[in-house]
Amino acid sequence: MLKRPALFGLVLALFISMLALVAAPISAQDATPVPLPTATDIPPVELGTGGTHISFWNGLTGSDGVTLIDMLTPFTKDHPDISVTVEQIPWNTLYTKLQAAFVAGQPPDVIILHASEIPQFASYGVLKDLSGWYTSGGGWFPDDDISAITADGMKYNGVTYGIPLDNHGRGLWISKDAFKKAGLDPEMEPPVGYDNWVKLFQQLTIDTNGKNAADPAFDPKSVAQWGYAVGEWPRVNFLAALVQNGGSFASEDGKTITVNSDAGVMALQQAVDLVYKYHVSPQEAGFDTWQGFGAGTLAVLPTGSWFRNQAATFTDVDSKPWPQPQFGEKNATWFGAHTWMVPASEEGDKLAAVETLVRWVSDNQKAWAASGQVPARLSVQAELDPANYPSNILFGKGFSEYGVLDFKSTAIQEMYAALDPELSAALNNQKSAKQALDDAASRMQQALDRANAGG
Repeated sequence: MLKRPALFGLVLALFISMLALVAAPISAQDATPVPLPTATDIPPVELGTGGTHISFWNGLTGSDGVTLIDMLTPFTKDHPDISVTVEQIPWNTLYTKLQAAFVAGQPPDVIILHASEIPQFASYGVLKDLSGWYTSGGGWFPDDDISAITADGMKYNGVTYGIPLDNHGRGLWISKDAFKKAGLDPEMEPPVGYDNWVKLFQQLTIDTNGKNAADPAFDPKSVAQWGYAVGEWPRVNFLAALVQNGGSFASEDGKTITVNSDAGVMALQQAVDLVYKYHVSPQEAGFDTWQGFGAGTLAVLPTGSWFRNQAATFTDVDSKPWPQPQFGEKNATWFGAHTWMVPASEEGDKLAAVETLVRWVSDNQKAWAASGQVPARLSVQAELDPANYPSNILFGKGFSEYGVLDFKSTAIQEMYAALDPELSAALNNQKSAKQALDDAASRMQQALDRANAGG
């Protein structure tokens, strides 16, 4: 049963969320840049016939969702006393549906959300403290088998609310064919520093006359092959470049938005210049990065771990993963974590069944690598076969060593709703980088102030 303040906060948040969905363009919160199906496109999947039944909601509507069902099928065979109804719901629909379910007192028994949603739902008082499931609390999940960055993402106000399924985030795929076409060795080491990346992108960007972007005779209005593309999920590219250039999302005390610092402006300007100064990337709007890569018109695709299975479908493109480009003085790459969470109201046999499910999947996490995502447990990452899982291994190493998680705030989605259109405005030459970030920071600060004041 929700206490009155928590219930009021949840109702208010649900109302605000609905307004945001009407007033602002919806941006993908997960890593799949393809049109998402409606909530009714994927019917619930019934697994097992056991008498202890648990309902499980998640937003894994792509190929990763298929992998998850494949993993859970043997679970119910191993545990015939448990049955599971799996509902795969597009992320933006899932958030509002879940809030409404909590208000109605009818949440699912277990959920997979992103680590970035922990502050919001934990602040409502609707998530169970899972610290007792960790070995440090006498449980089974090994604290020392996930990166320190991932472990921090499971917490809010010092309390652990999640068990991580994976790390998923950014990197690159390069077309070996495009490199060879430009006279470059695809086995070369990735460059370091913005200027060196620009030189590489210039060599890889070729017009219909065969001239590359470094040639004075290059025609930027007639490009046959682009070196790079700024258009897929600009926010997470910006968040990495922001840190690479010495910036931060917010001040150390968490009270002031700092995306419009000099470092932030530089990070966004670097992306803008790739389009309008160096002519090595198309504008954000109107260019399908995945299809461009598959069609052979894009040499370097900034995307994420989730692209692994899609890359395999592009049989005409010989490709391989590279780490996130380092434009600034230090390395950084954005990543998130699909995370198991349990309603605070869960108890008894159902809670025991949920814990059994989560533990079983965690112990069999190696199979999750087939989704393209990086299993959260470091021991499982170490067991992956380099021949079959090169991107999981490469990206996972970066996430653990220099990964950047979303800023912890109950208002993070509201702040992203303010930031995303401003990044697009700059990348489409509608605003300067500074103006775009100043405008974003103003609205983000209002959201942060409300969150910090408990409103």
